[in-house]
Amino acid sequence: MLAKIIYAGSNNTSYQQAQADLDHLAELDLSDKQVRRLCKRIGDERVDERDAAVAAYQALPLVERKSAPAGVVPPAVVAVSVDGGRVQIFERPPGATVGPPQAAAAASVPEPQVVAAATGASPAGPAPPGPEPASAPADDGQLPPTVAEVAGAAAGAEEEDEERRGRFWREDKIGVLLTMQSEASAHDPCPQIPKTFLHPARMTKLVRELKKRAPPQEEAAKETDDPDAGAAALRANEARWEPPQVQAKQVVATRRSWDQLGPMVAAAAWALGFFAAARKAFVADGAENNWTVHRQLFSSFVPILDFIHGLSYVFASAMAGRGFKEGWAAYERWIQWVWSGAVEKVIAELAVRQAELGSPTKDEPEGSPRAVVARALTYLQNHKDRMRYPEYRRQGLPITSSYVESAVKQINYRVKGTEKFWNEAGAEELLQLRADYLSDGDVMEAYWKRREASETGQNRYRRGS
Repeated sequence: MLAKIIYAGSNNTSYQQAQADLDHLAELDLSDKQVRRLCKRIGDERVDERDAAVAAYQALPLVERKSAPAGVVPPAVVAVSVDGGRVQIFERPPGATVGPPQAAAAASVPEPQVVAAATGASPAGPAPPGPEPASAPADDGQLPPTVAEVAGAAAGAEEEDEERRGRFWREDKIGVLLTMQSEASAHDPCPQIPKTFLHPARMTKLVRELKKRAPPQEEAAKETDDPDAGAAALRANEARWEPPQVQAKQVVATRRSWDQLGPMVAAAAWALGFFAAARKAFVADGAENNWTVHRQLFSSFVPILDFIHGLSYVFASAMAGRGFKEGWAAYERWIQWVWSGAVEKVIAELAVRQAELGSPTKDEPEGSPRAVVARALTYLQNHKDRMRYPEYRRQGLPITSSYVESAVKQINYRVKGTEKFWNEAGAEELLQLRADYLSDGDVMEAYWKRREASETGQNRYRRGS
């Protein structure tokens, strides 16, 4: 019964919805607070188990860390990807209250539109008829910020996310470990770019979905309406080339720092025998945090820049300051070069184009042709050694990071929302449970067996003298 409660609390959109489902489907008379407290307890235990596994991995000699554990058969093909999502964090200082009951009832939880206006997020729907009671907790049991707290935080923000203004949005970190099946070949199995990448309307839509106005210092493409778009586009060419097929997936999720995510993913990869695999890839977009994880912990994995993110930069720079016909001709030429591993040719033509337009000024608008071309030129120069796509296809390795982007979206389904506020502990516990349920291999079933085996159901009494 406890397993059913935790499943509902971890995989529904909220603890309130979990309570409603349990009541309707399992005839369980529970409150949403009870569901939350049980999820907190089990999530805490899973976080402790994960941290213990990471500590045990880090205590191993370096040679053992780069091999497979005893009894584990290394997979033939593996891939690791990491990325970031979004979650709202609100930590009220210890002992702080929202005021006396009378005042709190009048100025309690902000309506969705008020929160949205202060944080820059889109409201989920129309406002309720009146304010919720001050005693109503947020999804993780934390009292949501009052209107004054939201306004104060927004006013004091020094660095604002251009898309979601405010100081509540934080980054959660996601890792995906894939066991795959593919065949290596002596030659590039698909030297010509799939036609799906040469369809004007389709590519315009794909790039528009990819570019969600991420801050300039971050990756140009973060979230997509269809996170599997890259894999689907490649599958469209399956008559000529079959991308690697996923056999099993394990997900890691945390609110902790990138320095802590890396060892978590590495410990999970070691337990699965990934470091001893014959063919292994690390696939990610261009964000520096991703490649720091690669350099520090996965340097033996082939580094691969997600092809779809590279395509978005090529497409944008080809179209910058040109009519569609002229821009599309440049895009077709450039993207075939990228697909063929000749990214240096694209860099050379981009440099000429930059000279024609001139260098962007310090205050250049982000969307100006000069700025778009300069950004693409820098991006391709920085990642050209991770864009040897013919070699990756020959080895039967994946060339898109759509699997981790899909995992980010699945985790966002549970933790992200304009009215969802978490404290750090509550977010960490729920992220761990959500990752467990998104993983293959009966992760939670094994946990329940361990937990049952550790509980005898008997009270221990000290023997008398």
